[in-house]
Amino acid sequence: MARTSTYLNFSRNTEEAFNFYKSIFGSDFSGNGVARFGDFPPPPGAPQLEEEDKNLIMHIELPILGGHVIMGTDAPESMGFKVNKGNNVHIMLEPDSKADIKKLFDALSAGGTVTMELQDMFWGAYYGTCTDKFGIQWMFNCTAK
Repeated sequence: MARTSTYLNFSRNTEEAFNFYKSIFGSDFSGNGVARFGDFPPPPGAPQLEEEDKNLIMHIELPILGGHVIMGTDAPESMGFKVNKGNNVHIMLEPDSKADIKKLFDALSAGGTVTMELQDMFWGAYYGTCTDKFGIQWMFNCTAK
């Protein structure tokens, strides 16, 4: 089923932040629970993961209010990220089909910047990212075949 969620990036404290949000909203982590970087092999061509980064959160989901879900990841500088307040929030769109994801991606990236082309990912989704012409960051994830 299609849904929209908010994706949050943290330097190295996603687990602390999400446990804080969990205590406030009283919900449990959804999806596949807590996925850590060390749980998955690095993508082809990626540098070897530092030992200290293996326990960092790769993906986490928490339902908050009215069916809305917040998702998050650790994005440390050791992995090439530079998280600043303002660039640490994305709107995640999860449409029901590849046709829908392509239509939304093309429309929202027009006049903006494609930061990752739509492509098949190791977690089984069709995924891409862009920043629209107003500076809003979007993530696209489709698990439909």
